[in-house]
Amino acid sequence: MTPASQAAVPSELAAQPADGPPLGHAHLHAPSPGATATLIHDLRELFKVKVVGMVLVTGWGGFYLGSMQSGISSVQPGLLDALFGIGLVSAGAGALNEALERKTDARMIRTAQRPLACGRFSLAEGILAGLSALTLGAVWLLMRTNLLTVALALLTAFCYVAIYTPLKRFTTLATFIGAFPGAMGPLLGWTAARPHIEWPAVALFAILFVWQFPHFMAISWLYRDDYARAGIRMLPVVQPDGWSTVAEALFFAVAMIPVSLAPWFLGMTITVYAVLAVLLGLVYLAYTIRFAGILRAKDETESRMLARDLLKVSVLYLPLLFTTLMLCATQKH
Repeated sequence: MTPASQAAVPSELAAQPADGPPLGHAHLHAPSPGATATLIHDLRELFKVKVVGMVLVTGWGGFYLGSMQSGISSVQPGLLDALFGIGLVSAGAGALNEALERKTDARMIRTAQRPLACGRFSLAEGILAGLSALTLGAVWLLMRTNLLTVALALLTAFCYVAIYTPLKRFTTLATFIGAFPGAMGPLLGWTAARPHIEWPAVALFAILFVWQFPHFMAISWLYRDDYARAGIRMLPVVQPDGWSTVAEALFFAVAMIPVSLAPWFLGMTITVYAVLAVLLGLVYLAYTIRFAGILRAKDETESRMLARDLLKVSVLYLPLLFTTLMLCATQKH
């Protein structure tokens, strides 16, 4: 899942000199705010805490809704255990992703200061941290949830690290493939509460899957120069005129409305949810249509503003939709 909440790229997007050191290495010896603060910041970056946070929010939604289908509406036993294990697996996958991408990260302005990219952590340390978190998370889930959740969590990590991550350098299809592990949060939460893959759980997976495309098209357009510098084949890099980027974002923004109604069709929620989901979907669509203005933007500043606005709305839309879904959920008797 790509989160999420990216910071704006500085305006000075000049390419790295061919004979210079990788981006970020020039600042290795700059004054630091303190060893402890630096270590905490590096661990947050290494384990991709913002991404893990989004996984936990959607995993909580899946667990809550799965529990409701089991007739549990108040205190939900096992929630914290499930989220702890899911979070550890997600953090481990994030660290392994950074280990594999350390060289490409060093070429991009927005990622050059990651701990592996600029050498504050060694490759061995990054891999050890990633494998440790992944293993601990899997063992915890096995002890506290069920084998299905463990298998799905490990499959998610494998697809993200071993398939999506290297594929980004070769084909734009990596975005589509990466949307599968990116959408697993609510499904993992559901199976932790109910050890079965059921249609309501698939509906939650579908919501997150479809949501990612306008969100990530905004990110990839906003950082297209960075991606090009690193040799990552995102759609705006391969087809820089923007037409394919806009078309893909619009297609999935339109699809988001009926997909978001799937829980209502399946009897998981009351009608209020359907009304609010349509309204939220129309706002998401409106900002995606506005994003299409990149095709006729008068300058780069306007183009970046349109992409950034869609990114902000996408980050707000998902938790609002899941909150609405949880508040309007009906309990199965």
